[in-house]
Amino acid sequence: MAFLDPIDVAKFGVCAFFCVLFLQSGLDKVFDHKGNLAWMTPHFANSPFKNMVPMLLSVMTVIELSAGAMSGVGLVMLFFGESMWAVVGLTLSAFSLVCLFAGQRIAKDYAGAATLATYFGVALIGLLLMSL
Repeated sequence: MAFLDPIDVAKFGVCAFFCVLFLQSGLDKVFDHKGNLAWMTPHFANSPFKNMVPMLLSVMTVIELSAGAMSGVGLVMLFFGESMWAVVGLTLSAFSLVCLFAGQRIAKDYAGAATLATYFGVALIGLLLMSL
């Protein structure tokens, strides 16, 4: 690994991005569970998920924390020339984004879903970078 090689910098950047994104989001769901539940319940009130919001919030919390933690581990391991953990973190990040995207589409929050599509593109680019 060359110092400041643009490909390596991009790999670090994408792992750092998803580490921050999903650790912050997951920890927010842990520390403000009641607030997140209060926001999500009416958001999904007219969807097939209306009776599953508490369970889905817990599932998404675990997935997001896992994605953030593995992206963080991947970031550290990239310094040692090992990309497997970064691939795991980015794969969990992409999976999390697909779950969030599906929820937003089902809730008919198309603007929210469109925002997630950008993040998903970053995850896919990150996964492609890991193959270089």
